[in-house]
Amino acid sequence: MSGKLIVHRINTDRPTGKLTQVRNIKPSDVDLWLSPYRFGSASRNLHISCINEVFNSAVRDHVITVSPAAHLHSAQRERPIRLTPTFEQFKTIIADVRSQLFNADFQDSANFLEFLGMAGLGQAETGSLTPADVDFRAGQIITYRHKTSTGFAIPIFPQVRPLLKRLCEGKTHDARVFKISDAKKAPAGACRRLGYPPFSQRSLRRMFITRAIERGVDVKVIAEWQGHKDGGKLILDIYRHVNRVHSQRRAALMTDGEPENVIPITAQA
Repeated sequence: MSGKLIVHRINTDRPTGKLTQVRNIKPSDVDLWLSPYRFGSASRNLHISCINEVFNSAVRDHVITVSPAAHLHSAQRERPIRLTPTFEQFKTIIADVRSQLFNADFQDSANFLEFLGMAGLGQAETGSLTPADVDFRAGQIITYRHKTSTGFAIPIFPQVRPLLKRLCEGKTHDARVFKISDAKKAPAGACRRLGYPPFSQRSLRRMFITRAIERGVDVKVIAEWQGHKDGGKLILDIYRHVNRVHSQRRAALMTDGEPENVIPITAQA
């Protein structure tokens, strides 16, 4: 829904009438105006944002001193169920994409998707990657998070090194590592053929993060790998279901004896 339509609603559907002066509108009038609508949290928040902007403009112009919509609070948006493949499903999808010999860019799509899942980077970061960004000697990739306009570095993980080495070989430092920057049709087709849920390119990044949590990687470290500056708060919030399972596994290690997988360190060692 556009802001223009919402402003039209404000002007025409006001319970006190569209000729009511702004200074005469009370907070209860705003509540009454919103009450007949049946919309989700996202639509409600958009309506509230537009209402606030209208009345805040009147405050800035000294038409009123206090906004009658100041008491409105944004609704908490429902967290969508995000589809995430298992690592085995991911490998099966990549193998299926590579098997589509009659697709002109099947290898390029498979390489692109495999890197997304193995490196944990997003589509924009992966599509803009050049050999100059890859330092095999230092074991790191310098990249740029387009969403927040910040640069960050990630390790060259052992699982992605062979693929990256092959793709960078023979390319100039400013060439693109990947020939494509979008492979959304490939996972859609693979999931359809395999009978999987409709996993997307973004699902592969979630798989990487989920797998890292399950393998015991510190959430702060994972956040750094994602270019986040919040110390892992966003990941803790989104992946709380994975953290609970991981927490239970770690809790099983807290016994009054030594776990079986711990080798005692002796003075001689």
